[in-house]
Order: sequence, then C-alpha cells, then structure tokens
Amino acid sequence: MNELRRRWPTNESISSVSSLGITTCTRVLAIVWTHLIGNPNVNTEWDIFGPGEHLYSNFMVLPQQRSKSLSARAEKLFPGGVNSPVRAFGAVGGEPPMIVRAKGASLWDADGNEYIYYVGSWGPMILGHADPEVVDAVTRAAQNGTSFGASTPSEVELAELVTQAFPSIEMMRFVSSGTEATMSAIRLARGFTKRKYIVKFEGCYHGHTDSLLVKAGSGVATLGIPGSAGVLDELAQFTLALPFNSVEAVEWAFTRHKDQIAGIIVEPVAGNMGCVTPRPDYLQRLRQIADVNGSLLIFDEVMTGFRVSFGGAQELYGIVPDLTTLGKIIGGGLPVGAYGGRAEVMRMVAPLGPVYQAGTLSGNPLAMAAGAATLRRLKRDGASIYAALESNSAALVDGVTKAARDSGIEITNARVGSMFTWFFQGSDIHDYDSAAKSDSKKFAQFHRGMLERGVYLPPSQFEAAFLSVAHTSKDIDHTIDAAHATFKNFGRTAATNPS
Repeated sequence: MNELRRRWPTNESISSVSSLGITTCTRVLAIVWTHLIGNPNVNTEWDIFGPGEHLYSNFMVLPQQRSKSLSARAEKLFPGGVNSPVRAFGAVGGEPPMIVRAKGASLWDADGNEYIYYVGSWGPMILGHADPEVVDAVTRAAQNGTSFGASTPSEVELAELVTQAFPSIEMMRFVSSGTEATMSAIRLARGFTKRKYIVKFEGCYHGHTDSLLVKAGSGVATLGIPGSAGVLDELAQFTLALPFNSVEAVEWAFTRHKDQIAGIIVEPVAGNMGCVTPRPDYLQRLRQIADVNGSLLIFDEVMTGFRVSFGGAQELYGIVPDLTTLGKIIGGGLPVGAYGGRAEVMRMVAPLGPVYQAGTLSGNPLAMAAGAATLRRLKRDGASIYAALESNSAALVDGVTKAARDSGIEITNARVGSMFTWFFQGSDIHDYDSAAKSDSKKFAQFHRGMLERGVYLPPSQFEAAFLSVAHTSKDIDHTIDAAHATFKNFGRTAATNPS
C-alpha cells in the first residue's frame, strides 16, 4: 500500500484498479461505496486505508467534517475564523483544513487527510517540519526555561551565525516578528538621516505597520484592497509607493523629493504579489540612487534570507544594503525577526542612541535555539541543500507549467531558488500591475483541485510557494500528476465549483 499513499495516478481510468489486487480493489470499492451512499459505519477514508493512506483520484472528495466543525467554532472567536488573513480561503473557495501536525514535507488535518505542503509556514520550514535537530534544540532549551527577559548565550550564538552569512550586518537587534523588524528599520532610517519619506514598491509587503500598508501585497493584494482602514493620511503621505522594477519611477521620486527621502525598502525578490524577480541591474541601480542621494537602502529579506541562498538575495545578486530585515528561517519556525546593518547606523538604536525600540520577548531562548539549529545545518550542509532545492524546485515548477500548457491553459511561472509562483496568464510578470492581470478564478480552480488530490498550496494567486529539503522526488512526481489531473478536469469542475 505504500505506493498508493498520495501516489494514485489520478489521470488513469478506474479499470486500472484491477492491477492492484483483490484486497486493494475491495478497499477502493469500499471508498467509492462510502461516498456514493454515505455508509454511516465508515466515517472517512482513513477508516478503510488507515491514517495517511488516502486514494486521491478524480472522483474523490476529502472528508472535512472535523475541520468544518472546528472552523465554525473559530469563526465565533476570530475575525474570519483565522488569526492571519492569508490563512483564509476566501480567494480560492472552500474552508481551510484545520491542521493538527506536520512532519517533513507533509501535514495532516483534523480529519486525518495528508497533504504535501508547499506553504511551509510561509517560508521558514526550509528543512521541513519537525526536523529532528531543531526539535531536539527546542526541547533542550525549554527544559532550561522558556523566557527570561534577560540576555542569553543563545542570542550571541545565533547573531554570530547570521552575521557570518550576511557580512553587511555588522550589528543587529533581535525582535519577535518580521513586522517589528521592518517597522524598526524604517524608524532607524528616519532617525539616522533625519528625513521623513520612505520609498517602497507596490505589491511588496513589509508587515502591517501603518506607514508600510500603502499598496502592499500579501493578504492586502489577495483581498483586493488598496491599503488598510485606520492608516492615517498624515502617515501615509510620507510613504512613496512606486512600481517594482522601475528605475525611472525611483529617479523621479528622488528628483521630486530631493534630500527628503530617508530610505528605500524593497523585497529584493518580491514574494507577496507572487514571486516576482528583479530585472537585471535593478537592485544595483537602487544601490546607486541611494548612495548619490544620501539615503539608506533596506533589503527586506524576511522571506529571501537563507532561502534563495545562504547569504540571501544580497549574496545572490551581489548587492550590499545599508540595513537588512530578517525573520522566518532565522527562527526555525518559531516567532522571530531581526534588523541589522552598518555599525554606525545601528549605534543609533537605544541604549546607545536616540532611536528607541524594545521588546519583552526579543531574543526568546526557544526561538534562538531553533534558529541556531537551522542555520548550523544550512551552513554545514549548504552545498548539497541548496543544490537539491534548486534542482527539485526547477523540476516541480517546470513540470506543473508543462501540465497546464498540455491542457491548453495559459500559465507562466517565476522562481528564484526554492520560492516560486505559477501565474495564470501568458505574459511575463515584472510588477504588481502585471501580476494583478492573472486569472484568479483559474488559480482558485487549480488550488481546489490540487487540495482534493492531497497537495496544499498557498491559498492565493499572490503568495509565493516554497519547497523544503524534505520534499522528495516522489512528492514532486505526485504533485505534477495531480496537476495533470486537475487541469484535465478544469472545464468540468468550473461548473460545479463556481468562484
């Protein structure tokens, strides 16, 4: 039965079941009978197959009774039933599965359904879920206490690992989230330069701090709203939102606001309008413009740090920013963030300087332990890890793209290392406006079809997906097979699953 787990060739006819043997055929027919008549004695597929042994084929619908019950309870407690808008399924239809555990590249929901997971907690799980070294490090740290509100050796150890990988970070400060990191970096840039304006780029998401929610990506893009209620015009006016990949727009802004722009903050590889890559020399031109005008260049590497290479996008593209923000991977999946850069800039931060920033749980020992274990592994095995991520990601992205085109579906893709997006349109993507032309209804069909076949993708056309070290060639093959079956059924499922 091992090859039947998530591996059923979904584009084959039911007659091929005969090759599986009498016992297997009996179990398959039992599933079909269960779904046809609703046998009360067989509640879900795993009652027949055992946990994780689901048959994913064209006629199956995964059981979701327990997830739906939990979602109904959650909706009474949380806005939209979720604690972050990107977890909601409003853009793709259906209800999000309630997840109870994860291991490697797989996760399981409350109904026992197993999924190959390409969200990876939105990027941090580069080693896969519940990596033994990380779990052991967190367990040992917890035995010594979960929080002290005081300095610890683990902070020093993790910071040294970070600065070794990112030479541009001469001094740093840990915080508890990516939002805190970018918020603090913006404040620091303004304090250091004594200027008001910040340049950001449309579709780039830098957390939910007020001044950075102007034309942001991520959930803001998914929900189709221009920003956020509650953000004061008096604050938003000092954020200049420009088209990503347009050097001309940046030059215009610096001409119009001469000697008034504190810094440029950019996702060097955008991940929150889908994965959008920088044009050749774009990042280098941002560096030059910042230098000429006495402004700071801030790389938001919360998503790309340790993901697109060990030294992040700045290593990959050969750019040295003044400040860098990090998160996700540096905490090994636990809540963490960091900002750092040139020592002369960082010495402006309290208690050395007048730019105040503090946090009770900053440098939490559990997050430090998880992060250090993750970075040690990436440093030790980096050559093989990043090579495998590159080859496996290429095989996956190209395979799914080919499956769509074989079915006559317009699609393009963008990928840097192990972060990627399939855009449902035929044109190249270079900024938010071009990304927004993608067919979100087709993406929703794609998402639903893949989920029913045991593949969990980000529930938005405008979010990057991620591969981990734990994803195997069988995972990739199954995902491509599931894509073939999903695209083959696009016309039929459109009628039964309206967006």
